[in-house]
Amino acid sequence: MREKLNLQPKNDKLYLPEEARIVKAKNFTEKEKFFEVEITSGRSLGHTPGQFVQVFIPGIGEAPISISSAPATHNRFDMCVRAVGEVTNKIHTMKEGDSLLFRGPFGHGFDDKILSRMEGKHLILIIGGLGYAPLRSLINKIVPDRAKYKKITLLYGCKTPGDRLYTDEIAELYKIGGNLEILETVDRGDTNWKHNVGVITTLIPKVEFNPEETLAFIVGPPIMYKFVLKSLLEKKMPTANIFIDLERRMRCGVGKCGHCQMEGIYVCQEGPVFNYAEVEKNEEVL
Repeated sequence: MREKLNLQPKNDKLYLPEEARIVKAKNFTEKEKFFEVEITSGRSLGHTPGQFVQVFIPGIGEAPISISSAPATHNRFDMCVRAVGEVTNKIHTMKEGDSLLFRGPFGHGFDDKILSRMEGKHLILIIGGLGYAPLRSLINKIVPDRAKYKKITLLYGCKTPGDRLYTDEIAELYKIGGNLEILETVDRGDTNWKHNVGVITTLIPKVEFNPEETLAFIVGPPIMYKFVLKSLLEKKMPTANIFIDLERRMRCGVGKCGHCQMEGIYVCQEGPVFNYAEVEKNEEVL
């Protein structure tokens, strides 16, 4: 039975956009661009890993964008924006010093209850493509505190080497070693690619883990979930040990438009982070 969550209480301020200034912008790929923004009011965003903001462009509209930075007390946060529509294409034209409007944070992310459960466990983060952006917030929170966990395994898959995000940061993660393990794969390699070639499920057999003492976190394109879940369940991992991020179909961010509804679940309110055991019977999840 799905646990009843304490949903975000109504706050009129969440309906009103506020200003943020772009302090850093960097192209990752032809479609993805990194932004660090500074909230003009000086307040801290106050988010938890896995939450998102609604970025608003006057005269065009707004779009849900994952917060990719770890929780912090200062007034800055990071986003990685894929250009896929009018709003995100306009954001891609913006540069350092420009201002944009946003609302949030929204959603149910990796809250204190989940973070507490993670301690002492082997954590496997299974990421496809742009999924690195929403999970980066969690990665940048747990890696500095990696002594709290039995092991952290990061599995990252992309179509090609050129589609990888945050490559400089990933290079630094490789250097850490110890209880931090990183395995990467691409669907199509090139002459410089030294890692695995194949879909991301080909990495799972390379990881040694006790399914009862391991928590898995899955973020990526919808088609990836079905096959990753199948691989984990074949290794006898309990569904209660699996968390999925369903960042899709969100529009208003406050549970009013119903665009993200899945059999009575409002993803923008009860998600995007879900324990798989609580939604596995929902036919709209996969």
